[in-house]
Amino acid sequence: MPAIRVSAFLLLLGSVIPCQASGEDYQKQPGVSGTITSVGSDTLGNLMTFWAEEFKSYYPHVAFQIQASGSSTAPAALTEGTANVGPMSRELKESEIAYFSKVHGYQPTVLKVAIDAIALFVDLHNPVAGLNLQEVDAIFSVTRYCGAAQPIAYWQQLGLPDSWNNKRIRLFGRNSVSGTYGLFKAEALCQGDFLATVNEQPGSASVVQSVAYSDGALGYAGFGYKTAGVRALPIARHNKDYIAPSMENIASGDYPLSRFLYLVVNKAPEQPLPLLEREFIRFILSPAGQDLVRRDGFIPVPEALIRQQLRIIDPELQQGR
Repeated sequence: MPAIRVSAFLLLLGSVIPCQASGEDYQKQPGVSGTITSVGSDTLGNLMTFWAEEFKSYYPHVAFQIQASGSSTAPAALTEGTANVGPMSRELKESEIAYFSKVHGYQPTVLKVAIDAIALFVDLHNPVAGLNLQEVDAIFSVTRYCGAAQPIAYWQQLGLPDSWNNKRIRLFGRNSVSGTYGLFKAEALCQGDFLATVNEQPGSASVVQSVAYSDGALGYAGFGYKTAGVRALPIARHNKDYIAPSMENIASGDYPLSRFLYLVVNKAPEQPLPLLEREFIRFILSPAGQDLVRRDGFIPVPEALIRQQLRIIDPELQQGR
């Protein structure tokens, strides 16, 4: 999936910085009950839990089962009916769409529910100013498809002072079922292959924790998982034109590794979603749901895009938005 670019944002949204959804907040509806089973992204795991807890304040008898084992688990679970919502931190692959379509006769519905970025984390004592994408590829990849002439294995190769001369870069990242893994492979490694020395972790929180407590570590994970024990590095597309991973730079698309976060559902053409799923998504796209996005360290979806997606799940929901 290509990273979010400024031009694409301008064409789609008509503005650079997204704002919280306007209008009335979520209103409780009658007849909402049942169980929501979520299978998919670890990056969205905490946010799904926050959404579930707040949604249950409206509907105490609604149950949730949340399995955050990686984006690649979402399409199969939706196709096979073992989940009714599938959070993903990447776009669907053509093969995943084809499998779903073969079973159901139509494509899955993909909704944008938040904006995030992949960050490169180091411990607080690391003085490196930033990295460009070619350097990132030379550090993490065995193939170096982005064009670096030599691999980078030691911090001294990045110009760090004498005390770092013989310090090897210890690498941490996500496992292959993760959407973060897939996007990082596409955008930072130019679709190349990871080094075998990358310590794969089951979740972004594990990556950040490993970096915080490992000497000379560098790891990639979702920006929303930043903690006080690590520093998120500025990244440049070329040379040293570094862009800090701030919420403003991620929202504008200036930061090179920006991305949408998605919720995938099984919606038959020309039909609204079942009531339970529809109301859950209405809540997610409401000011209350998008405020939880902000509180969890992500960026809310712009109002124009919210209106568009409400029309997707049920054309009548555009009224009053």
